[in-house]
This record gives sequence, structure tokens and C-alpha cells, in this order.
Amino acid sequence: ICLPFLTGESLVRAYQGAKLYVDPSFYEGFGFQILEAMACGVPVIASNRTCIPEIVGDAGILFDPNDGNEISQAMIRVLTDRDLWSQLQQKGVERAREFDWDKTARETLVAYEDILKG
Repeated sequence: ICLPFLTGESLVRAYQGAKLYVDPSFYEGFGFQILEAMACGVPVIASNRTCIPEIVGDAGILFDPNDGNEISQAMIRVLTDRDLWSQLQQKGVERAREFDWDKTARETLVAYEDILKG
């Protein structure tokens, strides 16, 4: 299924209808889509490249995006192990809450102030 570009409520419904979010990215600027999936309660398996491990933390399963077998085994594991699926769903929602725009703005301001103090 190839979906059109989705935003807002349509995007949330698409995530909520998913059993698993798989992100095999080789390079990611930040990975908002990973946080979106987690916030919607979708278990995540994702690439172990760039910033992705820092975003996912222990709330998902990481894999080598060059290894199709590793990706498929992670998918099968999450989709067949109900306890693991539930754990990742819960941890993902909790992890997504750690990323907050107001908190980011405050921390960025503090960093700039520290730099200016020199």
C-alpha cells in the first residue's frame, strides 16, 4: 500500500492502524517519524545508524540496515511475541514524552546563554 502524503489527524490514524513501524534509514537528520510512531503507540524497530539509537533508546529494537535477515527477524520477533510488542508499545509512548518542544527551547536558550558568558 502506497499512501499519499499525510498530515494531522490522517497521519495519526495511519500510525494507530499500524502493528509495527520499521525505519531502515541509513541517514537521518533527526527522526521525527520515529517519535511520531512511538507517541501513537506503535512499536518501533529502526536502523542503528546516526542519531536513531539516541532517539529510540531502549524503547525499540535496533538493527543493521544492511542486513535484511536481521531486519526480518526483528519484525517477526515483535509481531509474534505479544509481551515484547506490549513492552515496546508502552516504552515507546513513554520515550516520546521525553522529547518536548518547550523543554528543547529552554535547554537551547541555556546553552546559548552559557556560550555568550564564555
